[in-house]
Amino acid sequence: MDEIILGERYVLEGPIGRGGMSDVCRARDTRLERDVAIKRLSPRLADDPAFRKRFAREARAVAGLSHPNIVAVYDTGEYPDETTSAMIPYIVMELVVGETLRERLNKVGKFSPTNALEIIDAVLEALGAAHGRGIVHRDIKPANIMLTPDGLVKVMDFGIARIEDTKSDLTTTGAVLGTPQYLSPEQVRGETADLRSDLYAAGCLLYELATGNPPFVGGSAVSLAYQHVEEAPALPSSLDQRLPAGFDAITMKALAKLRQDRYQNAAE
Repeated sequence: MDEIILGERYVLEGPIGRGGMSDVCRARDTRLERDVAIKRLSPRLADDPAFRKRFAREARAVAGLSHPNIVAVYDTGEYPDETTSAMIPYIVMELVVGETLRERLNKVGKFSPTNALEIIDAVLEALGAAHGRGIVHRDIKPANIMLTPDGLVKVMDFGIARIEDTKSDLTTTGAVLGTPQYLSPEQVRGETADLRSDLYAAGCLLYELATGNPPFVGGSAVSLAYQHVEEAPALPSSLDQRLPAGFDAITMKALAKLRQDRYQNAAE
């Protein structure tokens, strides 16, 4: 197989993962002599202006962020697809060695209250930095958080992030983007997400880290959506007696149905 080189410097070495709109490969930056990760838009979406614009927006959004709890973006570019000749955009990112929080949860089931709070604290540090730049992630979940062997927590995949104060969400009006288990009530209703929507998702994440399950579980996306809007989750302490009342108070405030009843920023 011929060696694939992007941008005359990035030698592709092998796949790392694949998502709905892109794949991620390990690569070697021959100019700076370092290993990187390269995220490429799927060729089937390369001719779709909306997806190209969303992909480019992710690069712009994260490239402006410099924070130890956010996966760094180094470079962007395009290359012609061998089969379709379409120009495929790509993002060159920090290569994070480790596992996703989803993979870790699948192994351990749940975390101790102390470890759960340490992880969510790092996630909130990342969100605070993004929100300070007007960037709403909109898809905080275990699969979008990396854990390194030396204990670092890194938020990644700003693929559906929204830049506040822009007129377009790059979605059809009323469309719902995100993952059902972690969607805020306003996202379920098709309303514009803001930083408090990310904090709701962080509340869902904290709940799952400590109890082993997100606050709402159910068969279908429709069922989950209904629960987010209409139902109150069980108190975390009712599922694990190690959790103190203060843990309940923090989690349930983050999971308030109305934005104004939640924490108003990550620092809070």
